[in-house]
Amino acid sequence: MEGSLFKIVFLLFVLGITNTLVHGQGTSVGFYSSTCSQAESIVKSTVTSHVNSDSTVAPGLLRMHFHDCFVQGCDASVLVAGSSTERTAFPNLGLRGYEVIDDAKTQLETACPGVVSCADILALAARDSVVLSGGLSWQVPTGRRDGRVSQASDVNNLPAPTDSVDVQKQKFAAKGLNTQDLVTLVGGHTIGTTACQFFSNRLRNFTSNGAADPSIDPSFLSQLQTLCPQNSGATNRVALHNGSQNKFDSSYYVNLKNGRGVLQSDQALWNDDSTKTVVQRYLGLRGLLGLTFNVEFGRSMVKMSNIGVKTGTDGEIRKKCSAFN
Repeated sequence: MEGSLFKIVFLLFVLGITNTLVHGQGTSVGFYSSTCSQAESIVKSTVTSHVNSDSTVAPGLLRMHFHDCFVQGCDASVLVAGSSTERTAFPNLGLRGYEVIDDAKTQLETACPGVVSCADILALAARDSVVLSGGLSWQVPTGRRDGRVSQASDVNNLPAPTDSVDVQKQKFAAKGLNTQDLVTLVGGHTIGTTACQFFSNRLRNFTSNGAADPSIDPSFLSQLQTLCPQNSGATNRVALHNGSQNKFDSSYYVNLKNGRGVLQSDQALWNDDSTKTVVQRYLGLRGLLGLTFNVEFGRSMVKMSNIGVKTGTDGEIRKKCSAFN
């Protein structure tokens, strides 16, 4: 009898953990199961079609979800077009994949009018993009509603490519994300590219004596200087992950260990003890308890995707993702 009771208590404990992982602030896995059962499959097929045509769309969608959640919460405010919206702010000018979200929304409005939010489409598309790039899947809690505010001036607090680790930790902590979440989510840079203008400060005149950032591997530095010529090439694109920019895996962290992180904020994760320990755990170094990147990435994405979400009667379900109703 005691054994059966223990099993029941243990099962309830496990279910409680699972519930915490996939439910938050009114969202839940399978939210549309009765109102639009094909919602997730429509998003998946749409993302698949676009990524098969252009693989660079995958990291674009992942980054768009991140940029959305860090400003006004995960409410699709980054999707709104128009003057002085988030979409027009400098850190968001390089975002890509708007046409994928619009395509999915059009199909969903035909299948289930006024039911599926743009915020949920974006969260699902980010997950599907990771899977299509070779990462593991995770359950995405849905039930977000779309925000009614989108202002370029609110984008100031997005993590920046020149941020120190302390500043990055502060910005993530403000959103309820810890140091492990920070290192894990930045690992999303295992896919995609960035423009030279976001790291060219490291290539020349970085130090007081006019030298480049000493944390860059010398052989890698010469590659970056060639890809980003002085006084030109600001918009040239460079892979964030030297070696396998289209494959979602943990080898991104090997780059940091070898001084081949492209962004200053990325390389800083290896140069700061508090974040270096997490990177080492992903690499299985120094006898530390290892972490599985693909598993932890899904967990951190669930936490991030519940930042400041609007549910219930808050916000709206947009008819078009690029415009308020």
